[in-house]
Amino acid sequence: MGLPACVGPGGIDRPPQRIAAGRLRLATWNIEYLIEPATYAALQGSCVQYGGRVPGSERKIPCAIVPRLDRKPGDFAALARYIRELDADVLALQEVDGPGAANLIMTGYDYCFTSRANVQKNGLAIRRGIPFRCEPDYLPLSLGDTVRRGTVVTLFPGTRREFTLMAVHLKSGCPAGPLTDARNPDCATLARQLPLLEQWIDAQASAGRRFGLLGDFNRRISVEQGGARDPDGRPLNMWAEINDGEPPDAALTAITLNAPFRKCIATDEFDSYIDLIVLGRKLAADIVPDSFQRVVYSPDDAGRYDRLSDHCPVGIELRLR
Repeated sequence: MGLPACVGPGGIDRPPQRIAAGRLRLATWNIEYLIEPATYAALQGSCVQYGGRVPGSERKIPCAIVPRLDRKPGDFAALARYIRELDADVLALQEVDGPGAANLIMTGYDYCFTSRANVQKNGLAIRRGIPFRCEPDYLPLSLGDTVRRGTVVTLFPGTRREFTLMAVHLKSGCPAGPLTDARNPDCATLARQLPLLEQWIDAQASAGRRFGLLGDFNRRISVEQGGARDPDGRPLNMWAEINDGEPPDAALTAITLNAPFRKCIATDEFDSYIDLIVLGRKLAADIVPDSFQRVVYSPDDAGRYDRLSDHCPVGIELRLR
């Protein structure tokens, strides 16, 4: 397995007040092609036309985002404001080109990022003062690096508080409907990822670990209908497929499944979450009631929505025992 990009040893600063009080805020945010300006300028001339697929080993961007995501200092400042408002202790990041890009809008964090060259990396930002260990990339989820890898981190390693998280960004293009839809090849790709996701879940549960997954699942699990598989044994629905409760500690809780939906802006076309926080049975027991958080853009920032991100963050708090 490839080694993750791991920045900082963790645990060198004093833990933040929330941690000292026995609580941790966990969140996820897809920050849509967050790239350093110099990198953006270098890649825009060799962009990939609409419909082109960029392998994990290549550093390219789609031509469609070149005019739309040419971010200026004010855009980065706005993103930084929302990071501060979110105030996450551990934040799963999607579509962020490594620590340099993350540091454009974040301070006081160490990072674990996947090591693939593609600018759409998964990562986890851990507030300084929280002990952690970057684990190897979860390569099986990438289907041979044709889609994105999983980023794995162990928090509070070697203590009674230890738990493991995997940040994911699953295949886009199949947000609803049966995964067996033969007209949509993206559904077939997502369906191929699910058994590999479930393998990781079951391995964590079988080992007795506390664990969770979070990130952009690119799937509206709240509108799925029916069981896990069709009569031919093919994956039909994501949530029923991965939440089978076998072994028992693999029973999952999706924080966003029953949470009220808040639009990023008033004209947002989306009406349900695809950014999910999913916890195994043991870790879900530590959810702080009524701590669900959804940060949305202010009316003043609605006009720059296209240059911020087409996602808003979600978060939850956990008790630390």
